[in-house]
Amino acid sequence: MEYIIRQLEEYGMSPITVVYLSNIIMIGFITVICILANYIAKRIVLKIIIHIITNNKYTWDNIILEKKVFHKLSHIVPAIIVYFFGAVFPTYQFLIEKGASTYIIIVAIMVLNALLNAFDDIYRSFEVSKVKPIKGYIQVVKIILFIIGGIAVISILIGQNPLIILSGLGALSAIFMLIFKDSILGLVAGVQLSSNDMVRVGDWIEMPKYNADGDVIDITLNTVKVMNFDKTITTIPSYALISDSFKNWRSMQASGGRRIKRCINIDTSSIRFCSKEMIDEFKQIHYLTDYMMTRVSEIEEYNKKNQININNKVNGRQLTNIGVFRMYIHQYLKNHPQIHKQMTLIVRQLAPGDNGLPLEIYAFTNDTNWAIYESIQSDIFDHIFAVAPAFGLRAFQNPTGYDMNHYKDTYQGEF
Repeated sequence: MEYIIRQLEEYGMSPITVVYLSNIIMIGFITVICILANYIAKRIVLKIIIHIITNNKYTWDNIILEKKVFHKLSHIVPAIIVYFFGAVFPTYQFLIEKGASTYIIIVAIMVLNALLNAFDDIYRSFEVSKVKPIKGYIQVVKIILFIIGGIAVISILIGQNPLIILSGLGALSAIFMLIFKDSILGLVAGVQLSSNDMVRVGDWIEMPKYNADGDVIDITLNTVKVMNFDKTITTIPSYALISDSFKNWRSMQASGGRRIKRCINIDTSSIRFCSKEMIDEFKQIHYLTDYMMTRVSEIEEYNKKNQININNKVNGRQLTNIGVFRMYIHQYLKNHPQIHKQMTLIVRQLAPGDNGLPLEIYAFTNDTNWAIYESIQSDIFDHIFAVAPAFGLRAFQNPTGYDMNHYKDTYQGEF
């Protein structure tokens, strides 16, 4: 600066002109240096870094590059130059250094924020991220980072020690508790959800209170996002998963079996004892041949041993069409290729009611995929409804308009 002033004075310029012109020249000189430094940082150094990253065997550094961590870091170079050249302008040195320091801190926060985003993406590339998501923790670190950065910027601008500002925050703790209530609750909930392994990204959960029924697609500090099966998104507060009840279907998917629990209602007026003709016909059914031979022999031996008068079927033991039908369904499911053989298989009667006698099928498919599961279940009940008449049984159904018209057409001449 002194050299420029001496050179200008040699040209016989007035002192005021020398001061203004020397400052303009120095500002231009600093600007050129900043532009040159920024060019070197972005066009040379950054390209070398990109070349090294894109040509090595690692993938995690590519994510850092995608988040533009190095691009943001290059913005610090001009600010550092301006900071060190602040002494050239003694009158404005304090303001220049403050401005440059503030800019450097803001850029540093942006770099660290991008680095945390990159770290989250790198972590998500591993399978463990589905079990132990860390997005909530990273958001907490970001909050702390922004608070510290904000305090540092304020302390620079007002020229006070950061510790003094921190001591003053004690009086504002109640306000911060109110402002960051959801974040604090979310942090606690996130720790509990993670440590207890209650929910993971990819889990199918149900939470009727929030109309959530679908797959978890994101877990953050404050919210859990669920993509419902109709492709809508439900956002649930993280702490709600701790305070309220929800159903997680993960264990079902991991077990390899999905439950069928459905009834067919039998018209009780169609239930009766089996006649000899019915027994002979049932013996021809593949799944019932062995059962019918064994059961008929056992019943005949019991009635003979106890001298039962079998002319009246009320006496002794007799086969019923509903009992044989129940055994047929059990054997049919037992031999079904898409029913899980290592899980519970029950065909049982429930308490009869206004809608007939419920015959419940309780079994598990060996495929948990929703579409396949529904197809298997539908095929099974298609078959059950179709074979029920072969056992002399009718599925219960309330009268419809068709039934009324049929009754009217059939019996109209009798009235």
